[in-house]
Amino acid sequence: MPNRNSLPSWSYSLRAALLLMAPFDILASLAMDIYLPVVPAMPAILGTTPEVVQLTLSLYMIVLGLGQVVFGPISDRIGRRPVLISGALLFAATSFLLAVTSSAPLFVVLRVIQALGASAALVATFATVRDVYAERPESAVIYGLFSAMLACVPALGPIAGALIAHGLGWRAIFVTLGILALAAMLNALPRWHETRPEATVQSPLAFRSILKSPTFQVYTLGFSAAMGAFFVFFSTAPRVLIDCAGFSQLGFSLAFATAAVAMIVTTRFARLFVARWGIAGSLARGMAMLLIGAVLLALGQLFAAPSFLTFVVPMWVISAGIVFAGAVTANGALRDFGDAAGTAVALYFCVQSLIVGVVGTLAVLMLGGDTAWPLAAYCTAMALVTLAGLGWLKAR
Repeated sequence: MPNRNSLPSWSYSLRAALLLMAPFDILASLAMDIYLPVVPAMPAILGTTPEVVQLTLSLYMIVLGLGQVVFGPISDRIGRRPVLISGALLFAATSFLLAVTSSAPLFVVLRVIQALGASAALVATFATVRDVYAERPESAVIYGLFSAMLACVPALGPIAGALIAHGLGWRAIFVTLGILALAAMLNALPRWHETRPEATVQSPLAFRSILKSPTFQVYTLGFSAAMGAFFVFFSTAPRVLIDCAGFSQLGFSLAFATAAVAMIVTTRFARLFVARWGIAGSLARGMAMLLIGAVLLALGQLFAAPSFLTFVVPMWVISAGIVFAGAVTANGALRDFGDAAGTAVALYFCVQSLIVGVVGTLAVLMLGGDTAWPLAAYCTAMALVTLAGLGWLKAR
């Protein structure tokens, strides 16, 4: 239970609490999306290869997930506030350093450190929500609004990045991230009071017990399929649309945003369909949409030149599948671990990040990041594996 003695110091209205916490949630995702419009230009800028620049995306996602398993226990030991402030400061410092470096190896290292800062701030934010709002109706509102805001980041982030890069140059993108992180941290310093329980009880369930759970495995695979589809999309979209289809940076950003809009629109109706189909049925239909999108991508790659119609429109179908899968995978993966929810959540996100980062990156590197094949292959393989897993669970 939260330390009730600390709760009066967190007597903020829901709106004030959201304004305090949301920036840290948004920045972790924004550091990926705002950078996308300049990705095709970065090999020439840094004097390196597209594969090395791809690492700046893949390693960020992997470390963002792995860091949650590290910083979660640290925040249980020393508190949420120091982890949050340290993470925000680390994120800001590395963002400013990224803006002034022209060395490819240093750029990759700084992106890893930036991801560590984002992971620390993210863990502290969600741990604080659990501490303060556990078993209170406000928690559902906060999580729902966080999800809605994160759905908007992929739509608006690349547009903001394109406009900043066009007007001020690519370095200004990272300066902007640094300024935003500093502003969020300065706002939190006097207001973000410690909420960690006085006595933290360790979960009786070991990591191994959770990882061996069949339902955890299958639904985490489904989550990885959904999130990985979007990861591979934003890893390949700049090269396909800018380098091959001739889109401008702003044109690319607007085209990219339509996939995020498709997710936002689907989210408005997802609750009705989930209530009708159930958890397993919703995940199965989500995987079916990934397969349909993959077929459309393959047909476009084989019989037409890269374009909005052949690359982005199939992503609309995949985006709907991502929403239907993402709406139920957490409930499916975590439903048996009510006594170890914190540990299970950390593993859920960590395993997803590892699968997405490793498998998604291999797809991009092996199948050509300037074609639709990585996205088509990832969606096909992961959807089929997830559907096979659902069949296995049903047979059990």
